[in-house]
Amino acid sequence: MSDADRLIALSESYQQLNAEIHKVIVGQDEVVRQVLIAMFSGGHCLLVGVPGLAKTLLVNTIASALGVGFNRIQFTPDLMPSDIIGSEILDESRSFKFIPGPIFTNIVLADEINRTPPKTQSALLEAMQERRVTTAGKTYDLNHPFFVLATQNPIEQEGTYPLPEAQLDRFMFNIWLDYPTFEEEIAIVKSTTSGIKTEVSKILSGDKIMEYQELIRRIPVADNVLEYAVNLVAKTRANSEKATELTKKYLTWGAGPRASQYLILGAKCNAALNGKFSPDIEDVKAVAVSILQHRLVKNYKAEADGYSMPKIIASLLG
Repeated sequence: MSDADRLIALSESYQQLNAEIHKVIVGQDEVVRQVLIAMFSGGHCLLVGVPGLAKTLLVNTIASALGVGFNRIQFTPDLMPSDIIGSEILDESRSFKFIPGPIFTNIVLADEINRTPPKTQSALLEAMQERRVTTAGKTYDLNHPFFVLATQNPIEQEGTYPLPEAQLDRFMFNIWLDYPTFEEEIAIVKSTTSGIKTEVSKILSGDKIMEYQELIRRIPVADNVLEYAVNLVAKTRANSEKATELTKKYLTWGAGPRASQYLILGAKCNAALNGKFSPDIEDVKAVAVSILQHRLVKNYKAEADGYSMPKIIASLLG
């Protein structure tokens, strides 16, 4: 089978996945799309939204439809790194044996990730970047494919620990979930109060996901698209010669090279899911907000003038 045929198969698989997920999830079309783009690109997602927007249900449903291993870790202030990675115990023969933690699966739901101290948050850093963990001087490879889907509550600040910039940068997407529309909320209430349970069918396997990840990386990209993505990231840096007046006025820190890499990977995948064989500038724009908004640091002037991060990014795209 040629890569062109594989891309067509990927687009068809996406349509099937989308239909299966929406048997359970009402609305949130763009959120589902971006999570799947991250997965097919080999990236991680941070889902931010107020309680009750089905963040956990969304991750559960996607894991069921993908047919891969899934573990949920509830992050709490007393969670230790060994609760995530695993630990060594003394077995019956009086030798140390490693007991793997819940991170040894395909999809890890890090629920309310900002509720645990930095020491435990950092246990995810190596896993997210290197797809392996080190404990007691030994390194263990994680399962493939491997994704971290973390949730965060933006309104509850008491007893929370903001994620360090280094960890935020490991997430490909920072996806903000909004309230459902009036019609969507009616559909949600109808489906969740009827007593009818919807079963989700498995559409893909772990091996197929990895095959699609390799396919995405092989998609060719025109030089003008590459230049647009790198130029966009350069415009977010106040000390860059490409910085705009708005950047100099409102941004303290800009995005690093990882943002440029993710913009191209995300654009490739967005194009593939739309049935295209190569991305264009519109595909870069389609993923730009979720890739950039957690990598930029705005100053007090932006807050005072009412400039939100999406608004700043929209002006850079415009």
